Amino acid sequence: MSRWSWGPYVSVAEKRRKAAKAVAKLSKRGNQLLPVSIDGRQIAKTFWGKAWCDHLESYIDYENRLPRGRTYVRNGSVLDLKVYEGKIEALVQGSALYKVQIEINNVDSNKWKSIASKCSGAIGSVIELLQGKLSSSVMTTITDKNSGLFPSPKEIKLKCSCPDWAEMCKHVAAVLYGIGSRLDSEPQLLFTLRKVDHMELVSKAALSVPGKRSTTARVIEDQDLSDLFGIQLNDDAKAKNEIAKKPKISTAPKRKVVAKKKVSKKKKVKKKRPTRS
Repeated sequence: MSRWSWGPYVSVAEKRRKAAKAVAKLSKRGNQLLPVSIDGRQIAKTFWGKAWCDHLESYIDYENRLPRGRTYVRNGSVLDLKVYEGKIEALVQGSALYKVQIEINNVDSNKWKSIASKCSGAIGSVIELLQGKLSSSVMTTITDKNSGLFPSPKEIKLKCSCPDWAEMCKHVAAVLYGIGSRLDSEPQLLFTLRKVDHMELVSKAALSVPGKRSTTARVIEDQDLSDLFGIQLNDDAKAKNEIAKKPKISTAPKRKVVAKKKVSKKKKVKKKRPTRS
């Protein structure tokens, strides 16, 4: 059989058996896997996840391979999916175990400034802000197809170790759908992927609240960022936040306290009068 010919058909049950075997083997070697697990047929359930999948499906360049990708991600074929700054790395079980790497360009600085500017003041109240809730207008701005944070096809580079010649194979499509599922529980990954700081949006919104500038900003500084935004930050970010909250220890030299000497009072001695002889 030629290297570029189609492989033999593999049933879903066989793929799952191979996937379980591959996971056990990789775990035994000490690899920490982050598989994509889909409960039911719906890949994404939150605003963030659904918006990502809708964005993915809006590009006709991808439409031919997306259905197979949906099948793969639902079957649990994405054994590992990790998101880094500007990069996604994954392992997908097909007829063999394939490595997928997706590179995404940094968001244009002017575009990010425009997004932050549009979001400024869009959080309705101080209470809503301090709970870390982004209003629907903010989320709509971030997920806008043309001016939001979601990447366009020309900003994405796709790579898979499988023999399929197409730029987007079914394994890559499965990984892209896996991102939509992952955004359900970790929406901050979108900001990580595009190398921008989500806290800029919260800070700008805080500064735009009339009459509450100093108070709101101070409360934001005092709160743990993970509690504020409603997400779990990584250990490094938590450590930095904890350090920032600790009171500063003064390094100025301490004054020496000189104890006052007690001056003892002299007892008055009464002079005896001379006696007459």
